[in-house]
Amino acid sequence: MPPADHAVDLRDASRGERLQKVLAEAGVGSRRACEALIARGAVEVNGEPVIALPAWVDPAQDDIRVNGKRVGAHREGRRGHVYVMLYKPRRTMCTMDDPGGRRTVAELVEHHSGERLFPVGRLDYDSMGLLLMTNDGDLTQHLTHPRYGVEKTYRVIVRGRLDEESVRKLGRGVYLSDRREGRTLGGSRTAGVHIEIVRREPERMHLDITLHEGRNRQVRRMLADVGCAVKKLTRIRLGPLELRELRLGEWRDLTPHERRLLWNSVRRARRTDEAPGTRPPRRAKRPNAAR
Repeated sequence: MPPADHAVDLRDASRGERLQKVLAEAGVGSRRACEALIARGAVEVNGEPVIALPAWVDPAQDDIRVNGKRVGAHREGRRGHVYVMLYKPRRTMCTMDDPGGRRTVAELVEHHSGERLFPVGRLDYDSMGLLLMTNDGDLTQHLTHPRYGVEKTYRVIVRGRLDEESVRKLGRGVYLSDRREGRTLGGSRTAGVHIEIVRREPERMHLDITLHEGRNRQVRRMLADVGCAVKKLTRIRLGPLELRELRLGEWRDLTPHERRLLWNSVRRARRTDEAPGTRPPRRAKRPNAAR
């Protein structure tokens, strides 16, 4: 978990971007003029003057000021937004509160910014893995809307064995009932999924399943359709993000590189959606539900 204070080493190039570049992109002046401001001691980062370069900063996290006035990076996804990756444990609700008193992801993530962060999509109560939390509603819309088809990969341990015919059946898609507000509204075929067999054991198998939809408990229901019961389900990838550097129940801020990957994927999805003849057919509206 990140420290509560902002004590950081600005000489660490992995933190993000050069200070003078961030100042220039925020409209303070040219890079050369920003370098002159830094040399004069007019620039502070997290309350400390910066008088030597190079210095690397994270515009989404650092308090950057010029002559006492706060400066922000006026680029997409940067203004006051926080992005957190959580390794969600089992028996945890993907909600901000639970009337039944069960633990929620909001209780696990208390960000030092004080921002109220919301989960992007859901993982069901008994599933684990990568959950993105943010206060960026625009990004959330693009990552959860069915039309953009964001890939999600799950590492699944199933009881029994999945034969080749079952793999082909799942790859083509299976029929599942469609439910909304507690009612069954008929059924439809799921989009095809990609299945990779990671390991075979005498009484169980380890699979990686990649899909583009968000139906209610879709992975579990698809596997049940071919006679395989899920013993353990962990989301290991969401779009360009991979679950790493975390233990169960821990969280961390996304790195600048990860945030760039996210927004690049959103921009690509927008261009594809706007191109004539490329928009996928829309399904009936349904919640972006848990696995």
